[in-house]
Amino acid sequence: MTTKERGALATLVILLAMALLAACERAAAQGIPGNAAHYQRELTRIVQQEFGLPAPVTVHAAQIHQESAWRSDAESPVGAQGLSQFMPSTSEWIAEIYPDLGEAAPYSPAWAMRAQARYNRWHWRRLSSAADGCQRWAFALSAYNGGLGWVYRDQRLARAAGDDPAVWWGSVERHTRRADWAERENRHYVRRILRELVPRYDRAGWQGGEPCS
Repeated sequence: MTTKERGALATLVILLAMALLAACERAAAQGIPGNAAHYQRELTRIVQQEFGLPAPVTVHAAQIHQESAWRSDAESPVGAQGLSQFMPSTSEWIAEIYPDLGEAAPYSPAWAMRAQARYNRWHWRRLSSAADGCQRWAFALSAYNGGLGWVYRDQRLARAAGDDPAVWWGSVERHTRRADWAERENRHYVRRILRELVPRYDRAGWQGGEPCS
């Protein structure tokens, strides 16, 4: 490599570092963990592959924010692991039904983001009866947090009470037989991601917009 080429490479490295620093500063100003910027491009590519365009990257980013605050080594008191906070049994199940993802590796950011997007798509396809995209994402996030079976049970309870089982907000969210702590956690999970965190990522320029705007 010539001196001129080395100088050009050094300049490129400096410019890239400055761009990354600026992205981190913008994220911090929006109330987003600075390390989120490190994963933005890869998460965008992954969600585009799973959902096509326009890709709901803001939802996936907000979900990671809620799950782990973008810490790939995160571990919950109950044993959930990694960036996307999969329980070991869920990681193994996802790896089993989707062999193309490779062996379960919840502490690997790349694997966790791919598995999260695939798991969200798995729920998304089974919740097509939702009234609109906002309701569908609310159901999908509730399922990610507490299980699809509980979402189906809550929908049946809403229908039996005369409420619309295709609508989450003000309808299905009001009906459940979960334990009190589980209900509070699940409803807070959906509400915080879609109402509070997604708008932050949208304002910061992440792709996907606000499905519940």
